[in-house]
Amino acid sequence: MTGPWNPRSEYERRLGERRETVAHSSALDGRLAAARGVVFLAGLGLRGAAQQFPRIAAAWLLVPLGAFFALVVVHTQVADRLARNRRAVELYETALKRLDDNWMNSGASGDRYADAAHPYSGDLDLFGRGSLFQLMSTARTRLGEDVLARWLQQPADVETIRTRQNSVGELRSMLDLREDLALLDAEVHDDFDQNRLLEWSQQAPQPIGRGVRILAVILAVATGASLIGFLFLGGPLSVFAVALICELGFLSIHGRHIKDLAKTADEAASGLAILSQVLELLEREQFETAGLSEIRARVETEGRPPSAQVARLHGLVHSLNNSLKNQFFAPLALLMCLPIHLVHAIEKWRAHVGPSIPGWLQAVGEFEALLSIAGYAYEHPSHPFPEIVPEGRLMEGVQMGHPLIAQKQCIANDLSLDDELRLVMVSGSNMSGKSTLLRTIGLNVVLSLAGAPVCARSFRVSPLQVGTAMRVNDSLQDGKSFFYAALARLKSVVGLAEGELPLLYLLDEILQGTNSHDRRVGAEGVIRRLVADGAIGLVTTHDLALTEIVDS
Repeated sequence: MTGPWNPRSEYERRLGERRETVAHSSALDGRLAAARGVVFLAGLGLRGAAQQFPRIAAAWLLVPLGAFFALVVVHTQVADRLARNRRAVELYETALKRLDDNWMNSGASGDRYADAAHPYSGDLDLFGRGSLFQLMSTARTRLGEDVLARWLQQPADVETIRTRQNSVGELRSMLDLREDLALLDAEVHDDFDQNRLLEWSQQAPQPIGRGVRILAVILAVATGASLIGFLFLGGPLSVFAVALICELGFLSIHGRHIKDLAKTADEAASGLAILSQVLELLEREQFETAGLSEIRARVETEGRPPSAQVARLHGLVHSLNNSLKNQFFAPLALLMCLPIHLVHAIEKWRAHVGPSIPGWLQAVGEFEALLSIAGYAYEHPSHPFPEIVPEGRLMEGVQMGHPLIAQKQCIANDLSLDDELRLVMVSGSNMSGKSTLLRTIGLNVVLSLAGAPVCARSFRVSPLQVGTAMRVNDSLQDGKSFFYAALARLKSVVGLAEGELPLLYLLDEILQGTNSHDRRVGAEGVIRRLVADGAIGLVTTHDLALTEIVDS
């Protein structure tokens, strides 16, 4: 199931094209900037000439003025294309660095998902600098990152895995789609969390009453008319003052309610611009596989598409913030009672669109997670999809490698575990590769059960729960010694054997920190319990005395 494509040559081709476009756009950008300057100076010269020579009609000034504004429009478009192509150059330069195994300084590390209590994520380097998440993730929203992290942390069932494999197979060759996602120009920041929109959308809407809105219109009209009358028609200032006082009193009565709703709406608006753009990207695509078609169906709506609805909410919240905080716009907005009407429009949006939000956000998260896996699959054409065996206990890998180790340095191994062979004891000196072997097996199982390709020539696996005890640390703050922490970790792994899925245990230097006799007795007890519970796995040690456990 290896691919015929060559990601390096395709990336280099696209990088060359984007660099040529950048060079052309840069030159055009410079010429347009110079042309704007020339036209502006020509306009100034023509204006001076019109003052000196009355025969030159002032209407002629419209010619350079129109030309200048036309150049501004064209120049803006060229500048936008230039910025996009510069981002594309950076995109493919970074992609080539990944192919050269020089990717640890780019991309989201996923530190927020690190969990010391998780059964395996810390030991297998799922999150953090140089992690599997950092290598794979191309998501532009928190939603996509959340879903990818969850897939890596939770084994899926057989049907779900196969559905994801089919979806990734379709998306793998869609390089233009992944480029479009990467080049979306909305701002992305770690503080942006679209999950806040989900929480906000499920709360009861609080629209402004009709009577309040009618009174707001009446007061705004009265205040505006009295101001116009005073400024232009010689009307009395007292009328405007009375109208303004009434309006300010009215707004102060409803001010707390407006501010509370504005605050919650502003928090919900975190990252709406990029969410709208990702939704638009999903809306325009049509897919063949069942999984992707089902995701696409979640954003099928009557009337305005989800991207437009989200963009509308973003615009309403932005306008509301300006009406309350912008020093130039706020006075006019208050004069017109705009906050009342904007809050009402936002609450009506929540009432009308809110029920659809969970499905839209779930679709975006899964779409981006699948695109991340598809990008990983495209860049590793020699990595096959594993065969998922529905029943039993099985982990069988041929020429398995560590997906985070550079290919030139990676040493491949074969290994098979099943009902007949439930324990492999690996012995050797320090720094002989024992821990790396455990991580190689664990990461390939995690990739398999997330629906991703594996770093192996071939791989067969049944649904398994991975449990590891590798990196164990003491804690002075919690009053835990190293040996106590090791026992607690082993206990959690043994407890996993009682779960619904068969356990794959990966134990590194079991019970180090105690004497050889106690370590042998304790290790034998733990391993006997795991084998008796039907678990399969590996145990490493550099203490040859422990290898005698296998004979017993």
